Amino acid sequence: MSELEPSELLPSERMQTQVLEGEVTQIHRGHQYADVGDTFTIDETTFEVTDVTERTLGDLTDEDAQAEGMDDLEAYRGLLERAHDNFEWDDDSEVVLHRFKTQ
Repeated sequence: MSELEPSELLPSERMQTQVLEGEVTQIHRGHQYADVGDTFTIDETTFEVTDVTERTLGDLTDEDAQAEGMDDLEAYRGLLERAHDNFEWDDDSEVVLHRFKTQ
């Protein structure tokens, strides 16, 4: 188990604030950035990574998008397309789910 810098897992201050406020409880990334049991601290609140699972973009649901602070999967897809140059949604693209909770 390791203590991570929040920015290692959560790429923006906006997302870190959403985690702190309970609006975001997971993030999918292109690679694995943490292991189960790792922790990170935001403004004196410590979070523990509770699940790390390999998935594909096609596995994602509206529930996943909502857990990442979006209204639905379509909004999540739009965010990814705006955030990443040359991004094309491919249901077969591999991603890694990182789920966390307040410790």
